[in-house]
Order: sequence, then C-alpha cells, then structure tokens
Amino acid sequence: MTLSEELTWRGFINQTTLTDLSLLDGNQWTFYHGFDASADSQQIGNLAAMMLDRTFLRHGHKAVLLAGGATSLIGDPGGKDSERPMQGEDVIAHNVECAETQLRQIFTGYNFTMVNNLDWFKDMNVLTFLRDVGKHFSMTPLVQRDYIAKRMGETGSGISYSEFSYTILQGYDFLHLHKNFGVNLQLAGSDQWGNGLSGVDLVHRVTGDEVQVLTLPLIINQSTGKKFGKSEGGAVWLSAEKTTPTQFYQFWINLDDGGLEGYLKVFTEYDKDQIEEILAENVKQPGKRYAQKRLASAVTELVHGQQPRELSETVTDYLTGSKNVSEATDQVLTEIRKEIASVKSSSEGSIIETMVLAKLAQSNTEARRFLSENAVTINSQKISRENFQASDFVNGRLLLRRGKAFKDSALVEL
Repeated sequence: MTLSEELTWRGFINQTTLTDLSLLDGNQWTFYHGFDASADSQQIGNLAAMMLDRTFLRHGHKAVLLAGGATSLIGDPGGKDSERPMQGEDVIAHNVECAETQLRQIFTGYNFTMVNNLDWFKDMNVLTFLRDVGKHFSMTPLVQRDYIAKRMGETGSGISYSEFSYTILQGYDFLHLHKNFGVNLQLAGSDQWGNGLSGVDLVHRVTGDEVQVLTLPLIINQSTGKKFGKSEGGAVWLSAEKTTPTQFYQFWINLDDGGLEGYLKVFTEYDKDQIEEILAENVKQPGKRYAQKRLASAVTELVHGQQPRELSETVTDYLTGSKNVSEATDQVLTEIRKEIASVKSSSEGSIIETMVLAKLAQSNTEARRFLSENAVTINSQKISRENFQASDFVNGRLLLRRGKAFKDSALVEL
C-alpha cells in the first residue's frame, strides 16, 4: 500500500494543497508538525496527529517536530470564542519540556529533528518582524478567516493584535524550517488549515518555492458526535500523572463498537488484514470486547510502554472481577489503590458505613437502598446483608462494588 493509499484508507486526509495525493509517493518529503505547549501534556486528540506523522515516517520521509515555545506564549485563536489567559514564560518552558518528552516516547525508534520556535523568535525585534515578515501578509484574507471574522463580528468577543498575529508567526515557522531544514510539507490538524496556508503563501512570496500543507480531520466520537478524547473525568491525557495508564487503558476498553474500525485505523498501526481480522473476531465474541482490548493494548503500549501496559491490563482484570483481588501482588495492589477508594474494616464491620466511607453511597439510607436493590457485590457476588463476614476477606481484602462501573468500587482491607 502506497503512502497516499494508506493515508486515504486510514482516514487521515481532510484538506491539502497537493493537486494529487500520489505526489506523496514518488518524492522524498521533509515535513514539519507543530505541537502546542499551552498545557503540560498532550491529549489523545494530539495522538491522532502523531499517528499521521508516524505513517509518513514508516514510508521513509523525514520529520521535524516543533514544540511551540513561542507561539504558545501568544495562544492560537483558532476554535476559541474568547482570548485565553496568557501563561508565564516559565510555565510554557516547562510545558515544552513535557511535550518533547512525550514526542520522544511516541516516536521511539524513528529518526527525527526536534525544534522549539522560541529559538528563532526570541531574538527577533519588532521592526525586523514587521518589515521582513508582516509586509508579505495582506489584511484582507486574514480578516476573512472564519475564526477571526467570528471574533470580530458584532456578537464576537473581539480579538487582540497578539492573537491576530498568531497565523503570521506560524507562517514564519514554515519559512524558517524550509530555509534551514528543507521542510516542504506541513502536517496539521483541521483547525490549522488557515495557518498552514499562511506558511505556504509566505514561503512562495519570499523564496519562490512551492511547499504544501496537509491536514487530518477532527476525530469524532461516533457514539456521542462530539470531539473524540473526552471521558467522564475530562480530557484523556498522555501524561501518566494526569491520566494514569490504567485510566488510559480503560478509556479505550470502554469505547462502543460503533467507531472501532476508525479508531483502529487512526490510533494503531495494524494493517488492513489485521483490522479486518480483529473486527471479525469481535463479532464472533459479542460482549467480550475483543477489539477494544486489542486497541487499548496497542495504544497504551505506544504511549506508556510495555510494562505499564501489562500492569494496566492486570489491574483492569482485578477491577472488573476477571481475577479475584485476593490474588493481587503488592505491586498490583499499589496500582489498584490509585484507581479506586481504599478503606479499612473489621472482619464483621458494617457494609453500610464502609460504602459511605468509600463514597459508594452518600448516606446510610442510600447505602441500604443500594443493598435492597441488589446493586452491591463483594468479589463479584451480589449481597444484601449489612455486615461483612470473615469469609468475605481472603488474604485480608475484598472488592466492594456498587453497580457495574469499576470506578464505583472500593478495596476493603482488614
């Protein structure tokens, strides 16, 4: 499968200046992809963009990965209804370090160049910028950009000159990387199309060279119709400190069947035959979440590594009742305590009080109601009594759950 064929099959093509995608197949391309540093971790929406990059790298092209140390100080107005608060230079510098660490993990095994656009912007004075860069941009097409026009309209919140200039800064990134690294293609998310065109136009005006931009579509959760990458707790981060590997693994496990084919194409490197086999097996084993497990395993290992992936799978087995918590090792118990409430009880203690203590119920009355509704289990066995029994505890512990979700569980230890 050629690069253009694979990009199309995986659903990576949204908009491009390329007149024919087959141009990607016969030439050596050096692409750049910029990553925002407004937070101290990338999200799984950014991971989709990284998988696009990896596809190009697998086909032998060269990559320049950019952490936006300068542009993140300004803030991209695209997709924002109002101006976001500016962050301090030290905060952005820390975020850049975090972004670079995550990029190195995701692109392990590939050769690539890492750059920070603060390196070429920090010493540029305003007159140089206005004379050498700003003079090449016409205001007319800029104010007609959808996100700018919306902010400047009667119902808009307005836009500062700083944010208005963001597209010019990103355009200059393309020019600088073209001159110094031979970059001739920008890869980006769909919200960066206008900024990509700024770079294409600036490079042509200054050097006369033709460069290209290609964007991937926004990934949509097929079940909700909303932007992919949100869980009940908020964004799904690549940082283990913000979203633990087990929580990350669980996000993928809990996906509905509806969008699985698309998620497998975008977030894994399984080939066409493998994905067809996974989906066919998923149909043969309804309720077993076979495809979700294959997806979760591949993505968790890519982001966090083999050992965290294996530990996440093991912890999930205990939390879902596939394995009895009495058999868990000390290492696994430590991870379980990070994921759910951990409380103490006597061997014949009150289940009612324990549920309230573990926040599985808001009051004794609610806990009794859950018990009467057969909504409470001990080690996956439904119970209606109000006190533990010594036999419930094996190796001094048990798993108490209200409902079906693993997050509504507690590890109870003597």
